[in-house]
This record gives sequence, C-alpha cells and structure tokens, in this order.
Amino acid sequence: MDVTTLYSIGELSRRTGLSVRTIRFYSDSGVVAPTTRSPAGYRLYDLDALLRLELLRTLRELGMDLATIQRVLDRELSVAEVAAAHADAMDIQIRMLQLRRSVLRVVASRGSSPEETKLMHRLTQLSGEERRRLIDDFMDGTFGTVDADPGAAAMVRAATPDLPDDPTGEQVAAWVELAELVGDEDFRARMRRTAVRQAAGRQLDIERDAGEELLEFTRQKVAEARKSGIDPLGNRAAPVIDDLVHRFAEVFARTPDTEFRDWMAQQFEEAHDPRVDRYWRLVWIVNGWQVVPNLIPVYPWLIQALRNDRAA
Repeated sequence: MDVTTLYSIGELSRRTGLSVRTIRFYSDSGVVAPTTRSPAGYRLYDLDALLRLELLRTLRELGMDLATIQRVLDRELSVAEVAAAHADAMDIQIRMLQLRRSVLRVVASRGSSPEETKLMHRLTQLSGEERRRLIDDFMDGTFGTVDADPGAAAMVRAATPDLPDDPTGEQVAAWVELAELVGDEDFRARMRRTAVRQAAGRQLDIERDAGEELLEFTRQKVAEARKSGIDPLGNRAAPVIDDLVHRFAEVFARTPDTEFRDWMAQQFEEAHDPRVDRYWRLVWIVNGWQVVPNLIPVYPWLIQALRNDRAA
C-alpha cells in the first residue's frame, strides 16, 4: 500500500478537529479502526477512516449516540433514517422545554407555592395525547350516559381545549385550572345541565316574557358597564341596575322593590353557573381564541348587582 495515502492519529486530529485521545477511543471501540500500522507500530488510517471520523463528529454534534452512529457508519442505517428519527425526538424535547419555560414564568410571576409548582409541572408534562385523553374522559363522564343529549355533547366537543406547544404563562395557568375543573363530578353535572339547555336554545321564562327589545337593551347596558370597569358590587352600578329593575317591573306589572329584585336574580340564575362560565373562559384562553365581547355572559354581572342591592 502506498504509505502517502495514510494518516497518523496526529494528522487525523488536525484534519478533523478531534483530539488524539478521542480518536484513539473511537479506534479502540472499533468505530474507526486503523487501516494498518507503521513499522514502528503507530496506527495509520486511510481516506475512508478520515471521512468516517468527519461524519462521526457531525452526528455527535447533532446529539446522536455512539451506538446509532456505529450502525450508520456500518451502513445498517441510512443517515436520512437516523436524521428523521432524531429530528422527531428533538421536536418532543423542544416542546417539553417550551412547556417548562412557560411553567417557570408562571411560577416567577405568581410566586407559586411548592405544591402549586409541582401540580403545574405534572399537568404540563402530559403529552398531547394524554391531555386529549383527560378531556375525552371528561366528555365521556359528562355526556356518556344513555340519556345524554347528543346536541349538548357536540357543542362542548366543538370547543375542545388544546394547549399549544409553546404556551404563554396565562395559557399554562388556565390549563392547570381547567384540568382540575374537569375532574370534579359536581362540575360535570353542572356542565351537563347547562349544555343541554344551551344546545336546545331554550329561553328562560323571564327572557320570553320580557321580550327581545328589553333583553337587548339589558345586554347593551351591562356590556357598557363592564367595559367602563364598573364593579357590580360598587356604588357606580346602582343607577344602572335601578334603571333596569324599573324597566323590567313595568313590563311585568310589578313593584320594583327588593322582592322583585330577588325574583329577577333567581330567574337569571337559571341560565348562569359561575363554574360553567369559568370553564368557557378558560377554554378561550387555552386555545388562544380572541375574546368576542358579544359572547361574554352579561347575566353574572347583572345577578351580582341585583344580589348586592338586596343584601344592602
């Protein structure tokens, strides 16, 4: 063999950037075996060994393990096959790192306790499939009975929460709260009742009897109050609620007193469940949907204002 086509370990080190010690380790491991030895017993390598070392270094820098690299070098696996599998694995690692970063940001901003931090970490560690299974279990437990309303189930399933791969801190916090909520049996019963009524499009008695004109006026006034930041339990809410109570009392031929306010609150409470409202708000946040003002429930504000007046 022409000795000029062979390289010593030192020459390989200069050409590949790998240390002599590292090349010797790869050589002893059989990953890149010497082609021959010099008369003095020094290892010598040919051009194929040089190319194997260069490829080995590239794959190691990409994070591949030595056993996989050995199979690539021995042509048991193609570089394309290994690269595709490795890219998929890295995608998963990146998603997990993004979730951890989001959890840390929530912990830092909220000053979370160790228990809350552990809960957030555990719930966000779930894979996408496991998160879907959690919601599917909620759906089956809520609407999986024989007499379940298919329209109600379809309505809730159409807005399935799905935590993105790179969530914001707000989305992480919302997902954690949502995951706890859907596991509560009392909440499932509330959701089933509310969804059935909504899917059927049934009006409350007070809605039917008050008429669409007064209801639209009520929605408008409450939306304006919310937009202005008026607290339903504060003094600024008094003139708003007084005006609405008088308008409803006129339609129903009732006296706008405390008893009538209490009756109004009871009527509107039939369409309002705070926990169900909270569920839908959390779904909006987790899915990153834009909050549409017209879809924000107005009855919770109205009920609070009516109840506050009665308590006073």
